[in-house]
Amino acid sequence: MEDSKFNKAYMYPNPTSPNAPIVFNPEKCDGCNKCIDFCRADCLHPNPEPGKPPIMLYPDECWFGGCCVGACPIPGANRMDYPMNQRISWKRKDTGELMRMGMRNPPPPNTKPPCV
Repeated sequence: MEDSKFNKAYMYPNPTSPNAPIVFNPEKCDGCNKCIDFCRADCLHPNPEPGKPPIMLYPDECWFGGCCVGACPIPGANRMDYPMNQRISWKRKDTGELMRMGMRNPPPPNTKPPCV
């Protein structure tokens, strides 16, 4: 038997599901891999090609925390693509402000008593 066959390791992504938690912009992402360091679920892995976006190896295990997106030093290089059941949004009647779950700088909570 040839030893070289047993010294190689390969990574294969899970079959793609409807989840694509992180969308990378290959034109902006420089492959710094900071998002990999901050990923809590270890879903991301470095791309074997230098300067390319990381590989989403296990999309079904993503917690949708957004730490990876927040850690990216390049604006617009990646974004979180929440599943439909997490894309909850609402609008304040008094100001018309549109808010959604997971927004970066949420407005202060409305402390006014409800209308009677």
